[in-house]
Amino acid sequence: MPSPPALFDIHPQLSTPIYRQVVEQVQRLVAGGQLGPGDELPSVRAVAERHAINPMTVSKAYSLLEAQGLLERRRGVGMVVAEGVQTAGPRADRLALLAPALQIAAQQAAQLGIEPEAALAAFERALQQTNKEQES
Repeated sequence: MPSPPALFDIHPQLSTPIYRQVVEQVQRLVAGGQLGPGDELPSVRAVAERHAINPMTVSKAYSLLEAQGLLERRRGVGMVVAEGVQTAGPRADRLALLAPALQIAAQQAAQLGIEPEAALAAFERALQQTNKEQES
């Protein structure tokens, strides 16, 4: 698991609310098998300080994930991925989580007049860059 304060990649400039970004990232990390049952999440305070956001925003995200049964509160530990949560689900399920972001990117490419081939090449470069960053 990544070091706790760096677990999330939060972008306040996006139209997606910050709490939604946290919720969706946890969902993807669990679906992708990068977080598994019993794995600790960073504290509300650590996330808020790291990203200079309101602690209530992080708390709201964690509460929603707890209500979904994805996280559970453990006394003295904080929030952890709930036992019995299925990780690294079927490829189709993981691709379904990616579909909304791809749809937004496709719409933006069309609005910018970018040819599909150029958009695909840009996406491949972004994937390669992300993979390099995760390896280091």
